[in-house]
Formats: sequence, C-alpha cells, structure tokens
Amino acid sequence: MTNALPVTLDDVHDAAARLKGVAHRTPVLRSRTLDALVGAEVFVKCENFQRVGAFKFRGAYNAVSRLSPAQLAKGIAAYSSGNHAQAVALAARELGSSAVIVMPEDTPRLKREATAGYGAEIVTYDRYTGDRVAIGQALAAERGLALIPPYEHPHVIAGQGTAALELIEETGELDALVVPVGGGGLIAGSATAAKGLLPEITVVGVEPEAGDDTKRSLEAGERVAVPVPRTIADGLASEIPGELTFSINNRLVDDVVVVSDDEIRAAMRLAFERMKIVVEPSGAVPLAALLAGRLPEVPRRIGVVISGGNIDVGRFAELVAA
Repeated sequence: MTNALPVTLDDVHDAAARLKGVAHRTPVLRSRTLDALVGAEVFVKCENFQRVGAFKFRGAYNAVSRLSPAQLAKGIAAYSSGNHAQAVALAARELGSSAVIVMPEDTPRLKREATAGYGAEIVTYDRYTGDRVAIGQALAAERGLALIPPYEHPHVIAGQGTAALELIEETGELDALVVPVGGGGLIAGSATAAKGLLPEITVVGVEPEAGDDTKRSLEAGERVAVPVPRTIADGLASEIPGELTFSINNRLVDDVVVVSDDEIRAAMRLAFERMKIVVEPSGAVPLAALLAGRLPEVPRRIGVVISGGNIDVGRFAELVAA
C-alpha cells in the first residue's frame, strides 16, 4: 500500500458531495478568439466566479466542515497571502466558528479587507523575513485552534480537485488540463480528478518564472527551494512545494512551464477584452502559457482552470495598461 496516493478520486467525489449547494458550480466559458490564437478548443473553468472570488473556498470548506463541534467552537487558524485567508474566514463563518489568519503585510488591500469582512482576526508578518508556517503553528498551539494550511492537507487538496471534476463532467473528453501552481494544492487535486477520470490526459502546471520551485522540483525528483519570488502573481509566490502536494504532483503532473509577468499581463488583457472577465495575475498564468506557446504540443481540446479574480480596480488598471 506504500504506492497509494494520499488523495484519491473517491476523496474528490466525496468533497463534491459536501460542497453541493454551498460552493458555486462555476461556468465554463469559450472564446473563438482564444481558440484561434491557441490553435485548439479551449474550455475555461472560471473560478473567479467562485465564492470569495477564487477556487480556495472549495478546499477550505471541505476541510473546515469536517472539524468536530468542539473544535469549531475553539476556532480555526490559517496562513495565506489572500484567497485561502478569505476562504477559511468564510467557511468558519458559515459553520458558526471563528478564524485567525496570518497574512503578509503586503497582501493586496482587497484581499485583506475581504478577509476582515468575513469576520476574521488578521495577524500580519513580513513575507521576506518571517516564516508564516511557524507563526501559524505557534498561534494555533497557543490558542487551541485547528490549523487549516492552504495546501498541505488532504481535505483541502480533495476540495480543490472538485473544480477539475466539474470541468470534465461538463466538457467530456479533454486532451490536456492546464492549471496554476503555487504551493501545489490546486494542481494536486486537479490531477487526481483528471487522471482518475481520463487516464490519458496530460496535466500541465504553470508558474511565474520568478517562482519556478515546482518545475525545478519535478525535474530534480525532489523538493527544491527558490528565493522568495517577486512577481505580480502574488498568490503563486511559493518558495518550495509542499511535501504532501509534491508527493502527488511528482507522480501525476506531466509538465510544468513558466511565464513572465509581461505574459501574465497580456493574458489578463485578453481575458478582459475578449471574454469580459476580470482575472487576477495568479489566475491568468494558464492563459498566459497557452498564448505564449509554452505547451510543447498543442492538444485538440484543452481545459484551463482560472483560479481567481481578486484584484482591486486600481491595480487591475495599472497592470493591464503596462
């Protein structure tokens, strides 16, 4: 049994049942312009329309909803640059609990205000000098809180996989699935769902070129750390893949490619101008990879997960005008 994966397709189906009627079943959009530019049929799963504006609600709610009444009464801790923070805060509120969130000082204002708006207490730190995991663990231990990490948790991973599950249920056969990669939870869940349903599908992750820790790790066959990434894709600024997520991605992910900040901006512009959707930089990386021709081969039918749309109007205008 040592070869068994820590998260299975059954776990993703179980998460989907738990999320039914709670999480949004987000739309899958098409664009003839996008198809023509890529040279394939592209199916865009729009998690920017998910609750809290990102896929993170899926994993957070799946994990928080499994806590005991006694633990919910004590409360929940999490650490996040923004979207997981909002997701845990909302899940806690929905389930009658409370949340304390460790967030970087430079978290975008929109994400910070939204997290507070869901009722969470916010504790800040410097992402370039502080260790958010250590801070979160110490806080949880001190206050007796349940710690729900952003990706190193099987229930979180299974919940994130429901986005790919829905995409494949709606589109049928896909030749490839392209997914953003930060800590690796979304692609781990997505790959679990996709390979479980379509064993021949190619799963490709996309990272900002300044934060290519998963790409380097998959090439090395072990977890490799990089300096704290400085990129407009703040949600993907990971220094090293998670142990749990890497154990899955090392077996199920076929390739990881990288994109530049300028390519991310171009993808955000195209999504806005041609598809009429607002996508945050982290969510735009799969589109950027397709538009920049990063896939070694262009499959006929490609599924893309847009992971989120949490960006304030000033920052969005600044980035797409650059």
